[in-house]
Amino acid sequence: MNGAHSLRRRLLGFVLVAILLAAVLQAATAYRGALRQADALFDDHLQQMARSLQGGIAFGLPQAGVEDDARFELFVQIWGQDGTQIFRSTRSALPPRAVLGFSDVQAHGNRYRVYTLQTPQQTVQIAQDLSARTARARALALRAVLPFAWLTPLLMLAVWWIIKRSLAPIERARQAVASRAADDFSPLEGAGLPDEVRPLVDELNLLFGRVRQAFEAQKNFVADAAHELRSPLTALKLQAQTLRRVDGDPAAREAAITRLNLGLDRAIRGVEQLLLLAREEAGPAQTGSAGPVDLQQVLRLAVADTLPQARLANIDLGLADNPPAPAVPPVSGQLEALRMLLRNLLENAVKYTPPGGQVDVSLAQMDGCPVLTVEDSGPGIAPQDRMRVFDRFFRASDAAPHTGSGLGLAIVKAIADRHGATLALGESARLGGLQVEVRFAPAAPR
Repeated sequence: MNGAHSLRRRLLGFVLVAILLAAVLQAATAYRGALRQADALFDDHLQQMARSLQGGIAFGLPQAGVEDDARFELFVQIWGQDGTQIFRSTRSALPPRAVLGFSDVQAHGNRYRVYTLQTPQQTVQIAQDLSARTARARALALRAVLPFAWLTPLLMLAVWWIIKRSLAPIERARQAVASRAADDFSPLEGAGLPDEVRPLVDELNLLFGRVRQAFEAQKNFVADAAHELRSPLTALKLQAQTLRRVDGDPAAREAAITRLNLGLDRAIRGVEQLLLLAREEAGPAQTGSAGPVDLQQVLRLAVADTLPQARLANIDLGLADNPPAPAVPPVSGQLEALRMLLRNLLENAVKYTPPGGQVDVSLAQMDGCPVLTVEDSGPGIAPQDRMRVFDRFFRASDAAPHTGSGLGLAIVKAIADRHGATLALGESARLGGLQVEVRFAPAAPR
């Protein structure tokens, strides 16, 4: 895994740096607070010592007990009521003057913190070396900071463990994708994944479904091509051999050329339908995005596409003479795909309707659902064959005289399924032949 793009490393880096910065800031704040508290504590100690020495108490104490105390480093001067100095520490370096209250004094290269207390009987001055006082305050402050020094690494270790455990399902999903075979499109397991990652896995599963659909369509196309093209290509080879043997007979040669061209047309049509079926079964990923489609426009375009074929076959193709219907709302889909669906239905109807027959198409709205209906006056389809006519290469028993590939209705079924439409086959009450209804889902409310 590339560390520059690792979510785990990036998250760990940001969180651990944030913890470290917060710990440093907190430790600095605690350190400064401890220094202030120690300073206030030492000042309070000076005041208490000064009060204890007022009234001549100092004369009852050993002098060394005050000046030689290594913990406090205290220096004392006491003046009487007339200003005469009545006590002075032996090692005291304080100047012979006093400022009431707290003050900082510089003497002989050292700085002292001094507190002076005046009473009606005497004036007491007590001082402490600031360097020793500061060192002692820093030692106390470091004790206050010490917990941060060992709690911060423990906190960082705990955060590392939590992030590792939290991202473990993502790592398992990554390993599952990395270890699967190229043709394995089974869905990824979403249990235990965080809510922020589960939508991504859901979309990946949908993508796997679309890829599986396209993969299956490709395999079906290869199988269908091998199945469908073997016979016409063999027939073309035989017709070419026949054409070679009829060089001396122009009429026979012309007939052989005609049969060869018909065979080529059939092979080309079969390949076109195979490609079309493979594309439709591949789904929207191969055919583009959907949008609102006006079925009236689909009807006009499909009739215009099929009309030349109907005229050649002497078939009356047009709109059914139904009473005017309310406006049919558009459906969600692809214009060209729906045009192809209706055109295939019309071409099948024209192909199987005898010359002089009739093919009608209509558009209506039934129970809130747009419905396209194609009727013809042909022989229809036997009830036992109606469930199978949408299978690839299936030809009904009454279709033997025709040369269809058996893919037209399979294409219709693939397009209908992709648009959420249902197909229904029956017998036309008006024309006596086959009736095909394409019922779309109800229009969404606006």
